[in-house]
Amino acid sequence: MAERRGRILIGAGTCGLAAGAGAVWAAAERALTDLGLPDTPVIGVGCIGYCQEEPLLDVELDGQRFTYRRVKPDQVKRIIEKHLAGGQPVTELLLGECVDAPNPYPTLPFYAPQNRVATRNCGFIDPTSLSDYEARGGYMALRNALAKPPHDIVEAVKASGLRGRGGAGFPTGRKWELAAKSPGPHKFLICNADEGDPGAFMDRSILEGDPHAVIEGMVIGAYAIGADEGYIYCRAEYPLALERLRDAIEQARQKGYLGNNILGTAHSFHLHLKEGAGAFVCGEETALMASIEGRRGMPRPRPPYPAQAGLFALPSNINNVETLAAIAPIIRNGADWYAAMGTAGSKGTKVFALTGQVNRTGLAEVPMGISIREIVYDIGGGIPNDRELKAVQIGGPSGGCLPASLLDLPVDYESLQREGAIMGSGGMVVVDETTCMVDFARFFMAFCARESCGKCTPCREGTTRMLEILTRICDGNGTMADLDRLERLAGNVKITSLCGLGQSAPNPVLSSLKHFRHEFEAHIRDRRCPAGVCKNLISYRIEADKCTGCVLCARNCPVEAITGEKRKAHVIDPEICIKCGACFDVCKFDAVIRG
Repeated sequence: MAERRGRILIGAGTCGLAAGAGAVWAAAERALTDLGLPDTPVIGVGCIGYCQEEPLLDVELDGQRFTYRRVKPDQVKRIIEKHLAGGQPVTELLLGECVDAPNPYPTLPFYAPQNRVATRNCGFIDPTSLSDYEARGGYMALRNALAKPPHDIVEAVKASGLRGRGGAGFPTGRKWELAAKSPGPHKFLICNADEGDPGAFMDRSILEGDPHAVIEGMVIGAYAIGADEGYIYCRAEYPLALERLRDAIEQARQKGYLGNNILGTAHSFHLHLKEGAGAFVCGEETALMASIEGRRGMPRPRPPYPAQAGLFALPSNINNVETLAAIAPIIRNGADWYAAMGTAGSKGTKVFALTGQVNRTGLAEVPMGISIREIVYDIGGGIPNDRELKAVQIGGPSGGCLPASLLDLPVDYESLQREGAIMGSGGMVVVDETTCMVDFARFFMAFCARESCGKCTPCREGTTRMLEILTRICDGNGTMADLDRLERLAGNVKITSLCGLGQSAPNPVLSSLKHFRHEFEAHIRDRRCPAGVCKNLISYRIEADKCTGCVLCARNCPVEAITGEKRKAHVIDPEICIKCGACFDVCKFDAVIRG
């Protein structure tokens, strides 16, 4: 068989591997051997964002790249034989044609509103190859930066309007300026890769798919503030990201992008990798620094701020992964280029992890100011089974629950803050009418209470007490006084906690009370869970006139609580019923009533 010039690319991020990319990769190598194409390269790339469609396999042939979705190992040989060898795409298996542009799939709704800056290389390069990164302009920004005074780099980042992408959105250029002005011969620059929000995986994807983008941003930042040493603090639950980082750091050292006298200049920067132990509180910068120092990860009061006395009491600067990944494009393309995207107060783009009850899940990098509606419906494809959207949780456990009435709210720092939410690291969890907002708030409060380091009383005790109240309401034992108590306690925790974890922990509760108070009141006054989630507040019964005696409900009951003869009405024994809802889900005649 005549060989055609091409290559195979396989999505080999954590999402792809979890979906079976390893077996697809092995099948591709076998097929190439069987078809007489053993020299065709098979390359693992990072996640291109459309996690729901993994495993993804791309055939790149004569400059064109086609992506196949949800590929099974037994489909691989056919794809390679017909497309790579024969030049004819297998159209019924295609996701679409991919182009090397800010929007890699212009015709797909998931990608149409996107503009990739921080994720520009993810899915396009071999993350283990420094030469792949360099071929797409990698480290050119570093060369440009080293030819200018450090002050000019700080000013460029300030002019770009870039704000920290890991939390409250403090201006990055201002942060660098404070660190640059702090006196001292030895400074640190730290990358916060301790991504711990439930449902968030933006940083992990960048580290797995484009680790050199973060390293280049760090070296530029270190030059701008005068730092000669740095740390990447990455959680141990990200083994693939850690592996890619170790390889990339060593490659950068060997090529002269790290170490002494970088690229022949007077600038030196030594970079270390620190594995975190999985404590959510270590995402707070002072707790993170304590962990690097070998102490228990607990926040400390400020001032002094890290720019004055941070890691080992020396001037330090901390930025998160996504922030640092945006630095090189800003330096290479100019501050005005970046500032042209987004809104007046929130410049550039933001990566969101779109998860939950939405048709299309994955990572989306969009211009700031886009509406929640555009993200959920245009990119995410709306709610499965034509259900109604109830809320969007933005910002993780520190964020807020925004109702469907705020779908047209612009996603920027100021707009979200006005409605009781925050941008956070970019987690966006979509829920429909089957979600109980009291139970949803309880979930996030349980997370915050569990992750509290315990150092300060307001957070340690306050989150636990709020969790107790929410649990009491979900169990049907709440009182109307509990709502006032919950609001008062949340307000006190918010203003008296030591660090950002405690200060923002009440956000999901306060926003849920603001927008979904009627659900809390239904649990208390009516002893009813409107969503049918809280087991103590629901019961199941079978309407005899609707029951056909098909026995489907009885067959699916895990505890044999349903009895009755075939073709005759059945009954549910409430003493045995565990309220799992299996009978309700399988009944085809609406005979099972949930109340």
